[in-house]
Amino acid sequence: MSKPFYNKARKGEHKSRGAQTDKFRDMEGPVWLYGYHACEAALKNSKRRIRKASITKNMADRLQAESVVLPDGWTEVRPRDLDSLVERDAVHQGIVLEVDPLDQPTLEEVRNHDLVVVLDQVTDPHNVGAIMRSACALGAGAVVTTLRHAPHETGLLAKTASGAFELVPYIQVTNLARAVEEMQALQFLAIGLDSEGPMDLIETTSRQGASKIALVLGAEGRGLRRLTRDLCDELARLDMPGPIKSLNVSNAAALSLFICRQSLNERAPD
Repeated sequence: MSKPFYNKARKGEHKSRGAQTDKFRDMEGPVWLYGYHACEAALKNSKRRIRKASITKNMADRLQAESVVLPDGWTEVRPRDLDSLVERDAVHQGIVLEVDPLDQPTLEEVRNHDLVVVLDQVTDPHNVGAIMRSACALGAGAVVTTLRHAPHETGLLAKTASGAFELVPYIQVTNLARAVEEMQALQFLAIGLDSEGPMDLIETTSRQGASKIALVLGAEGRGLRRLTRDLCDELARLDMPGPIKSLNVSNAAALSLFICRQSLNERAPD
């Protein structure tokens, strides 16, 4: 098997205040996390280095009542003091953490899992965060995506993931095609979700009887790129019985992950 990717952060990007937009994320600079679930998960994550914590009294009381240990040197602030630390309209819920980015994992992370998600240039952090949340809920071992044309670690992504960013490895690779090939070498069946797929996903997973699945999803509108499509072992569609026949990528991911998890559970050894 070829050597797994070791992903390096891009340098020279501009910094911005507060919860950065992905366009201006400095991959080696701090990240501002905000919102209860994202920050609670970060506070519980021993791998997360917290530089500064700004928390309102009400939120501090809530966290401590739930046995969440607050970091040394945290600062009690008023809610309006947090508004300048996050983007306009961001719902901070009384807590903002300045943290170091998590170390970028490698594809080696997927070896011992039976289900992973692969995103082919899904760019919207709302969609990616929602997919991470579904991946966490349905026992996926990692979310694999591209280094370019995909969101990097930001407060918005973590907020949308609702704590899942601390729990599911988010692996960004320079070459998605090679990453799919490496997963196939690890015995993953790569199933690409495609509206033109020859069979429904339920039929596909039932017929293949795979013990490990890499679910591959493309960007909204464009779908999977040609090379990604060609590399998939199977292409499958989601048949919708209602008058609306398509779902956005995050909803399609949640439904597809459930189908894949059901199939894997049926074949798991007793």
